[in-house]
Amino acid sequence: MFETLKPAAPDKIIALIGMYREDPRPNKLDLGVGVYKDNEGRTPIMRAVREAEKRLYSEQTTKTYLGMAGDLAFNAAMIELVFGDNADTTRLRAAQAPGGSGSLRVIAEVLNRARPHADVWLSDPTWPNHIPIIESAGLKTRTYPYFDAATGTVRFDEMVAALRQAKAGDIVVLHGCCHNPTGANLTTDQWEKVAALMVEKQLFPFIDLAYQGFGDGLEPDAAGVRILARVVPEMAVAASCSKNFSVYRDRVGAAILMCRDEAEANVAFTQLLAVARAMYSMPPDHGAASVRLVLTDPELRADWKAELEAVRSRMIKLREGLAEALRRQSNSDRFDFVARHRGMFSRLGLTVEQVHRLRAEHGIYMVDDSRINVAGLPDDRLEELAKAIVSVL
Repeated sequence: MFETLKPAAPDKIIALIGMYREDPRPNKLDLGVGVYKDNEGRTPIMRAVREAEKRLYSEQTTKTYLGMAGDLAFNAAMIELVFGDNADTTRLRAAQAPGGSGSLRVIAEVLNRARPHADVWLSDPTWPNHIPIIESAGLKTRTYPYFDAATGTVRFDEMVAALRQAKAGDIVVLHGCCHNPTGANLTTDQWEKVAALMVEKQLFPFIDLAYQGFGDGLEPDAAGVRILARVVPEMAVAASCSKNFSVYRDRVGAAILMCRDEAEANVAFTQLLAVARAMYSMPPDHGAASVRLVLTDPELRADWKAELEAVRSRMIKLREGLAEALRRQSNSDRFDFVARHRGMFSRLGLTVEQVHRLRAEHGIYMVDDSRINVAGLPDDRLEELAKAIVSVL
């Protein structure tokens, strides 16, 4: 049976983890893996989540199945978190899924059932796992221009021009906030223009919302989704709780569909659940139950928001500190965009050779496209990092 198989292409980030682990240098620095780290290099459990888990332990009386949609109260809370208090919930349906990746995958499968000949347009660059997730559902992918590495800005006019070439019914994947891997986001005005383009060209928005609360705040980070929801007839959102609740390994996500009306929403939801049933049957409970408790208990929610804001503020401070250090070391404004970007990631615009030199000469690990995890920076090593980066330019 298995003698016919060939080795799968290695995942570059997973390979980077292995290389970092094997590196014996005590001052090595991991800027590749996309997890938040505090100044001690830990990825802590958030206070509100820990308290929610204590309550689950003391109050939960059964481990029986929840059903294909998962935790219904979690789903309702996620719709409110993403779409806001005034959302038309008659048109919205959500199913708990195993993380943001699971949400992307089940939505892609539903979209393939609904419109198998649609092209899926992805930003250039995008999160590398978008491509295999979407193509594994049977859909074809294309790209639209997004990031200008020379200026650290969004190539918005080129993005719009490319999407004008899409045919009616095509699907456009948009990063809701904190673009991965670049950190360069659309402005409110640009979101408005994208929304108008979606309506004009009859395109279907598919939003990957993996970092709500990591950019400009919980509400501002949902602005793009809500601008679209006001004008487009239908859309989908894959929401992740991995980062903003720090429940990475618990795999907590929500696959959300917005349809033209209640009747279509009910039909689409049956297909979403059928996909889940065939793929993993039912989602894991513990992480979503913890998130549900946090979102529905006023005291826990307030504490979570306060800690999330502290995390967000620290990342902005790290961005500003690194940009200032790079300005001092390079005597130029080449890297000033790092301070303007938002979220966990920025792409520095280094060549592959320069990235490899940083690894070999300084023990600094980042993805070959020079994406760094800003949330992995230690506060007291910014000048050291900046000096190393400038040394390989």
